[in-house]
Parts: sequence; structure tokens; C-alpha cells
Amino acid sequence: MVVVRVWRGVVPKEKSAEYLEYLKRTGAKDYASTPGNLGATILMRNRRKTTEFVVISRWNSSEDIRNFAGAKVDSARYYPRDRKFLLKLEPKVKHYDVAFESQKGRAA
Repeated sequence: MVVVRVWRGVVPKEKSAEYLEYLKRTGAKDYASTPGNLGATILMRNRRKTTEFVVISRWNSSEDIRNFAGAKVDSARYYPRDRKFLLKLEPKVKHYDVAFESQKGRAA
């Protein structure tokens, strides 16, 4: 069963473009290089003064997530410059089993 890992972070709005590029170079790149990863989606939502990011990565199994995240599979994984951007380091991520999925083509 496919499992998704969901992480959330908030940055000041003026740093959102730079942080998006940083996310692509760090987390997204690490996901792609980990066996069992099926891809990742980075969502962003601008607010008045902040931008919220949600990263949804897809995995073949919980074991594949463990290979990426380590023994504390529910703990968020941060990179050296995350503290420069994020207003708060969320300690946990959430995991969900994909119960149903419908795709009608590929959009980016």
C-alpha cells in the first residue's frame, strides 16, 4: 500500500521564493534519491505576511520511509539552512495510507 508523508512549514513571505528553491535542492532531491520514493509535491499558500509550505512525499511502504527518515520515522527531517527560513521547526510529520486515488493525466 502506498504511504504519504506530510510535512508543514511556514516562512516569512519575502523568503518564500528562496525557500522553495532550497526545498527543491534538499528535501525533494533526497526523496528522489531514496529507493521506494514515488515522488513528492510541494504546495505553497501565501498569507498576508507568511507563506505556508506543505510537502507531500509518496512511498511504496513504511519501511521505505524509515530508510529515508531513520528510526524516529514520525520526526521531521531538517536541513542545515532550514532555521534561516522557517519561523518554527515542526517536530513531527504525519503519515497516511492511500485508500483511494484517481488520476486523469499528469499536470505540473
